Amino acid sequence: MNFNIRGENIQITAALREYVEKKVSRLGKYFENSGDLDVSVTMRVLRGESTIEVTIPTTGVILRGEVTHGDMYAAIDLVVEKLERQVRKYKTKVNRKQRHEHGSKAIFSVDTSSVAVADEEDDVQFDIVRTKRFNLKPMDTEEAVMQMELLGHNFFVFENSDNNEVNVVYRRNDGRYGLIEPK
Repeated sequence: MNFNIRGENIQITAALREYVEKKVSRLGKYFENSGDLDVSVTMRVLRGESTIEVTIPTTGVILRGEVTHGDMYAAIDLVVEKLERQVRKYKTKVNRKQRHEHGSKAIFSVDTSSVAVADEEDDVQFDIVRTKRFNLKPMDTEEAVMQMELLGHNFFVFENSDNNEVNVVYRRNDGRYGLIEPK
């Protein structure tokens, strides 16, 4: 695994770097070519809370985990556990799907962009605070829902392999899922 570790409001010591590499490397057992994986780790401290964010882009899926805790070492342990659960969940679903379809399709990831709303005397302004660009890869709605759940997001944008159009799946308030298609 190739690690890119950076810190915000925290000095990345050799001991901290070694601990992160040791713990996250445990995930390598789930991949055939773990030596080729690029792992991005961002650690930050804000108001006494330590946050660690780990992103592992693989072929077809991006694994991402973020944990905030009072202790950075505990946060590292928790984020690795979270990523292990994601990998096991993903592998189970892919294996089940392969048994039904005799093959698996590529899955991609997208981060949501945040939109902040400010209200000024009946005049609403929308400030775009983050922009994401990504390549859409064809997939069916079931795969899009699975990817959305893996990322822990409330919606997911994808190219529908059935009609080659951009669609959005989202989690409804009642816990079920919705699909948005263009006319």
